[in-house]
Amino acid sequence: MPKHGKQYRNKIENLDRSVLMNLDDAVKAVVNASYAKFDETFDIAMKLGVDPRHADQMVRSSVVLPHGTGKVTRVLVFAKGEKEAEAREAGADYVGGDELVAKIQGGWLEFDKTVATPDMMGTVGKIGRVLGPRNLMPNAKLGTVTFDVANIIKEIKGGKVDFRVDKAGIVHAGLGKISFGDAKLLDNVKAFIEKIIQLKPSSSKGIYLKSISVSSTMGAGFKVDPLSARAMVK
Repeated sequence: MPKHGKQYRNKIENLDRSVLMNLDDAVKAVVNASYAKFDETFDIAMKLGVDPRHADQMVRSSVVLPHGTGKVTRVLVFAKGEKEAEAREAGADYVGGDELVAKIQGGWLEFDKTVATPDMMGTVGKIGRVLGPRNLMPNAKLGTVTFDVANIIKEIKGGKVDFRVDKAGIVHAGLGKISFGDAKLLDNVKAFIEKIIQLKPSSSKGIYLKSISVSSTMGAGFKVDPLSARAMVK
C-alpha cells in the first residue's frame, strides 16, 4: 500500500475515520484535515441504490450551488443572430457557429462548458465525436440546449455543477473550495444531496442513499451517515 506523507498523517492522527459522521461534522473534518499549499477542492462521492444499466435508473442532472464552485468556467456558445449577441452580452467566452466547429475539428478545446440553441444542434452534431467523450456536448437534459442562453450562462458562471451516476452506481462531484469555510461548503453539500434525493428513480427499490463520503483533493476521506444527511437536508 502507498504510504502517506507526514502532513497527511499528522492531520488524521487522532481521527477515527471508520465512524459514520453527521454532515456538519464531516464537512468540518474535511476542512480541518486539509493541508495542501493550494486551495483544494471539496469532493463528494455518493453510492446510490440504482442500476445505471437500466435507462429508467440513470441519475443525471445538474444543480446550481448556492456559493458556486470557486472555479473560473469558460463557456462556449453555439448561436447565431440575436442569440449570438445575447450570449456575448451575458458573458460567454466564445460564441459562434461553423467557424468554432472548424476550430474544434482542428484540435482546439480551450473551454469548459458548451451551450447551443436548438437550431444550432445540426451544426454541433458535426463534432459530436469530439465533444461527446469529453462530456462537452450540449444536452437538453442538462439545460444546455436552449434559447434562454443568457440564463444558462449565468447559471454556469455562477456555479452550476453537472453530474451523472457511473457504472458502479456512484456520483462524484466537486462542491467548492476549502477556502469557502465550513458554512458555505455545508450549504453547497446540502443543495447537492437534496438534488440527488429529488432525482430518485421510481423504479429504484430498497435503500437509495447507500453511502456518502467527503474529502478534499489531497486530504483524508470521511464517511457520512446517509440517514443523518437526509434528515439534515429535509
